[in-house]
Amino acid sequence: MEKRKKMLVNLDLHIHSKYSMAVSADMQLPEIAREAARKGVKIMATGDCLHPQWLDSIKKLPEADGLFLLGDTHFVLSVEVEDSSRVHHLIFLPDTAKAEQLQEAFAPYSTNLSADGRPRLHLNGSEIADHVLEAGGMLGPAHAFTPWTGIFAYFRSLTECYQEKAEQIRFIELGLSADTDYADRIADLSTRTFLSNSDAHSPRSNKLAREFNQMELESLSFDDIILAIKREKGRRTSLNVGFYPAEGKYNRTACTRCFRQYTAHQKDELMGRCPACGGRIKLGVMDRVSLLADYPVAVHPEHRPPYQHIIPLAEIIALALGHKSAMTAGVQKRWSELTAERTEIEVLMQVDLAELKAEPKVIEAIRAFRSGEVEVLPGGGGKYGMVRLAGLAVAEGQKDRQRSLFDF
Repeated sequence: MEKRKKMLVNLDLHIHSKYSMAVSADMQLPEIAREAARKGVKIMATGDCLHPQWLDSIKKLPEADGLFLLGDTHFVLSVEVEDSSRVHHLIFLPDTAKAEQLQEAFAPYSTNLSADGRPRLHLNGSEIADHVLEAGGMLGPAHAFTPWTGIFAYFRSLTECYQEKAEQIRFIELGLSADTDYADRIADLSTRTFLSNSDAHSPRSNKLAREFNQMELESLSFDDIILAIKREKGRRTSLNVGFYPAEGKYNRTACTRCFRQYTAHQKDELMGRCPACGGRIKLGVMDRVSLLADYPVAVHPEHRPPYQHIIPLAEIIALALGHKSAMTAGVQKRWSELTAERTEIEVLMQVDLAELKAEPKVIEAIRAFRSGEVEVLPGGGGKYGMVRLAGLAVAEGQKDRQRSLFDF
């Protein structure tokens, strides 16, 4: 039997639909499919697949090998749930019948299963794992280091959360404030696959697939995605792509009201209260990782793929033009022109700059990004950090701009 040739596929495996709280009404399947194709992402998570109305929409799509097709985009069934400790878990399921089975299993333990695409469950991590594994699904911690809803905000290990099911947890999602250099300081995570996903609440070009994974697959199928996460039969994650961790809004320890930043020691001395405004000081991802770390610097296992830091193309254009927002008409016009014949990922990471048609300052900004000429002013306390590129001025007012809910 002839061996099938492997292909490199880009996947964003965590998003939300319009049925989740604080999510854009534009997060509908046609919009997601269209924008994913423009980004260069072939496989998207559906998000929210336990929500009855969203699942009904998914069922209308043609299905092949456990994926649902719309245009050039394939969707894999996914959902994020919150447990009784506030920890969020990311779940993948093989078909709609299993999603309905999980709906039924979770129904006695949730009061908002039909109201919110990201339901709250009166179950712990181990109990959730039992139900997901029984349904033939896979799960792992979502945005594992986030201080409000990440597993490591409440537990020191996977075993503390998932108990006897910990060995069946094959992945963790890093989240926007961490990369592999952070997570690989923790020995317990060395056998797990790391996922880098957008957790997008909007289909805008600087949100959808702002973090993504590249996988080596033999087919576009649910089974191949699971094999890649398990690193079995030659399938694997070949690249993680995502934020500079310092840009994440919870990277540094900071006040959640005025965003003044502190060290972890200062937070303890101040008993978690900001002397400037009285707000709560929240421990940042960088300091939390240091508390959990087994190693002073990352020790990457042999199977760990490279991690490539990225800045969304619209944000690079905004920096080049001095615009305060990536969504201004001028920025979006140039983004559309650059992506008319190529995907955003190709423009950012692959195409010869000489082939791109744009103002010299936009081309120079892309070159500076590719060369790593990046300065990040760290975020914390719920406020995103700010990225600067070498030689580019910051638009007046951009530094202090507060992001709207659709920026998440």
